[in-house]
Amino acid sequence: QVQLVESGGGVVESGSSLRLSCVASGEIFSSYTLGWFRQAPGKEREFVAALNWRRGNTNYADSVKGRFTISRDAAKNTVYLQMNNLKPDDTAVYSCGVRVLQRYAPPSGDVPYDYWGQGTQVTVSS
Repeated sequence: QVQLVESGGGVVESGSSLRLSCVASGEIFSSYTLGWFRQAPGKEREFVAALNWRRGNTNYADSVKGRFTISRDAAKNTVYLQMNNLKPDDTAVYSCGVRVLQRYAPPSGDVPYDYWGQGTQVTVSS
């Protein structure tokens, strides 16, 4: 089992920045993808960004490219999502997920994830 705990959400004005954190604990596998997803009220969950833990390569949704950055701190088992120039459309509950890999795969949001955190609310006012 893997436990994921997100933090860092809040209420900010348009144009502001936030950094979300996701701490992983429990059974840490040798190869996995960590992803950030978000779900706005009345909408389906959507992919935001993903990172292959071992190689560090990343993938982003078009809507956040150039504004959001996913990164990791291996010593802390933590993945971050730095969000800059936030917009009201970014308002959502942000969750991190882990996809356990049997072999290398590029980080993606179009695949099933095995573990999820509870999420942290991000609200951006105009």
